[in-house]
Amino acid sequence: QVQLVESGGGLVQAGGSLRLSCEASGDPANIFAMAWHRQAPGKEREMVAEIVDGSRSDYLDSVKGRFFISRDWASNTCYLQMNKLEPDDTAIYYCFVRSWDGPSWGQGTQVTVSS
Repeated sequence: QVQLVESGGGLVQAGGSLRLSCEASGDPANIFAMAWHRQAPGKEREMVAEIVDGSRSDYLDSVKGRFFISRDWASNTCYLQMNKLEPDDTAIYYCFVRSWDGPSWGQGTQVTVSS
């Protein structure tokens, strides 16, 4: 199973930016999709952004135009650039990958946006 290490969460004021990183173990060619999900208190986990095969991306409607997902093959790392953050973006953000070994989740990183 792919191991994931996340970083980059923190506290930011509304309108600010953060970049999350998710470094995956193993062969990059083994991973065909990388994504970020989030879960706010009392709410279900939802997919925020996904990148497939390193090129095709999809976003939650509420983050389109503010969040951008990318993948660096050399370091086997997925990034989520989050701009114009809003208090409703406050949640634990989880990295998720789909690979030929099966699905894997990261441990989660807290993002808190103050108004």
